[in-house]
Amino acid sequence: MSKKFHKAGKKQKDFSAKIFKILAQDPNKTFNYKQIAAALDVNDTKSRNEIIKELGHLASKEKIQEVERGKYKIISKTEYYEGTVDMTSRKTGYLVSPDLEHDVFIPFQNLNHALDGDKVRAYVYNRRSSRRPEAEVLEILERAKTEFVGVIDIQKNFAFLTTANAKMYTDIFIPKDRIGEAENGDVVLVKMLDWPKKADSPFGEVIKVLGKPGEHDTEIHAILAEYGLPYDFPIEVEAYAKKLDTSITAEEIAKRRDMRETLTFTIDPKDAKDFDDALSFKVLENGNYEIGVHIADVSHYVQEGTILEEEAYKRATSVYLVDRVVPMLPEVLSNFACSLRPHEEKYTFSAVFELNDKAELMNQWFGRTVTYSDQRFAYEEAQHIIETKGDIIPEEISLTGAEYKVPKEIVEATLKMDELAKIMRRKRMAAGAISFDKVEVKFKLDENDEPVGVYFKVAKDANHLIEEFMLLANRKVAEFIGKQKKTFVYRIHDEPNEDKLINLQTVISKFGYSLNFKSRDSISRSLNTLLEDVNGKKEQNLVDTLAIRSMSKAVYSTDNIGHYGLAFDFYSHFTSPIRRYPDVMAHRLLQHYLDGGKSVSEEDYEEKCAHSSQMESMAANAERDSVKYMQVKYMQDHQDQEFLGVISGVTEWGIYVEIIENKCEGMVRIREIRDDYYIFDEKQYALVGEVSHNILQLGDEVYVKVKNADLVKKQLDFHFIRKQE
Repeated sequence: MSKKFHKAGKKQKDFSAKIFKILAQDPNKTFNYKQIAAALDVNDTKSRNEIIKELGHLASKEKIQEVERGKYKIISKTEYYEGTVDMTSRKTGYLVSPDLEHDVFIPFQNLNHALDGDKVRAYVYNRRSSRRPEAEVLEILERAKTEFVGVIDIQKNFAFLTTANAKMYTDIFIPKDRIGEAENGDVVLVKMLDWPKKADSPFGEVIKVLGKPGEHDTEIHAILAEYGLPYDFPIEVEAYAKKLDTSITAEEIAKRRDMRETLTFTIDPKDAKDFDDALSFKVLENGNYEIGVHIADVSHYVQEGTILEEEAYKRATSVYLVDRVVPMLPEVLSNFACSLRPHEEKYTFSAVFELNDKAELMNQWFGRTVTYSDQRFAYEEAQHIIETKGDIIPEEISLTGAEYKVPKEIVEATLKMDELAKIMRRKRMAAGAISFDKVEVKFKLDENDEPVGVYFKVAKDANHLIEEFMLLANRKVAEFIGKQKKTFVYRIHDEPNEDKLINLQTVISKFGYSLNFKSRDSISRSLNTLLEDVNGKKEQNLVDTLAIRSMSKAVYSTDNIGHYGLAFDFYSHFTSPIRRYPDVMAHRLLQHYLDGGKSVSEEDYEEKCAHSSQMESMAANAERDSVKYMQVKYMQDHQDQEFLGVISGVTEWGIYVEIIENKCEGMVRIREIRDDYYIFDEKQYALVGEVSHNILQLGDEVYVKVKNADLVKKQLDFHFIRKQE
């Protein structure tokens, strides 16, 4: 990553936090930049200038006060703060606020009916009996959610809803006249109506019966309802979409760059139904290569101010569950009009690049186009072309189910683009990008959506080919607008949290790995080395997961701080508008600026970015829950089977074990390990037997059997059999 990114991005943020800390230690004293530089042990001119700049910035934002010229002090904060509640599974929570240096503990008795994610006003104070500050919720400003999924327990005159969410510390009381059509034991969606001051539980009403616990559709719909995600479109939205003119007209073609004669094809998963992107390839007279990244022109159909736009914004993303897709756009668009299907002309938004043999960018062009897809490939077919240099596609990996020979010009295009993609990937890694090729768990489903097998999706050359050209388009579009200093939607990724990296180091050291904390570059390099070293080993999934968790979360924002994981100064999402609303925004803004438009309101787009990030997070959680559900369902049919697994987590109440052959994870409770009395050793991340001194720690291989598979809670409990010697 360039030094420019380091300066423009996170370094200032680091100084900001350190300046705050120095001023807060002596709130009545004033400091000048020299005193702060001395306290930070900084003596180079560049860093001193950054401190001066940051002091001015903080003062302009009224975060600190300039008492007299060049002298600053902290603005004394009130003890009242606004923030969100982050609940634990132990009926306690934490107040999370940008105005607090650390999250503040909230005891159960101080929650005052606040629930997980609620926006609250709280009072922070120090208890004499406690070493840490505590908070008390004074007012609930905004509920994070008012609808909850759970199982209804109907009594004679009332009912209760019990949820499977460990962070939901109370059940919901439902009066008799609010039960509706629900029967005892049903999975239902309940709306919270009120929570009287002296009541132990909130009051609610049943608004939807989802079905019987454990039934496939019930549990999938319960996952969607839990996160407030829809599973069908409003009738009026479907009707509007069906009335759209989706024909390709001469009048519209005349407004676009016509690229229908250029060789173009798509490479996607075998089961894909919507095709966001296509690649075109042409050898130029000067010997360079023109490669077009063509993206479905969704913004042509989804116009601002329409109910279709409102619905797309509300959803903000498609949701990919194990057995279905909940699309952002109605099917007439997502699978037909906007999908770059083979042998069809389509309206596209394109980034066209001229590259030489060294994959150096010689020229670029952005704009609306019309394209024609000559062929559709599955990743497996493209991979076969790369590996065999164009041999016949065998029927077992063919999309059509019959063997065929790929046209020579497509073979040559694929091989050349693979060659260029590999060069671009090497350059990216050398610049400090981190390679997260995490193994993805997939299920083979029968006609009733029952899991009959597990397989792992691994990224190969064909995946990397598509990835590199999509990254190029996303990066160059963002850079094109970013350098004009105009409002844009960026995909940003902050530097990793040092504490999380230290925790990661503690865990991986038990497997014989280490990170190098010497510099920013050494951290990136050692992370990549770690991910390469664990590849194919039993601890790979555990280490990959922990490494990803140590990273900051990528989000959408108009404030560009760059993308740490990709090592890009500028990055956006431009290449998947069928399934991501931020890409639609990127298309609109790019066209607006290409037309000579002025910079748009940053505030409006920042709000849209925050909504998109939130919906993306909710969709990811729903997708994770659907995988957990399917894993539990799969393991129900393997209750008598002995499995070899890896200890993936150790807590005071037991060990988590991930089965090596299918990546299903479950818990062995400490009381279930019968060969000794085990005690949790926090320093070793291990359970230690009192008599035998036997150690069960992260990474150990153990044999387990399924004890219980709870579809409602999406939890697996294992019997412990023995440790692998």
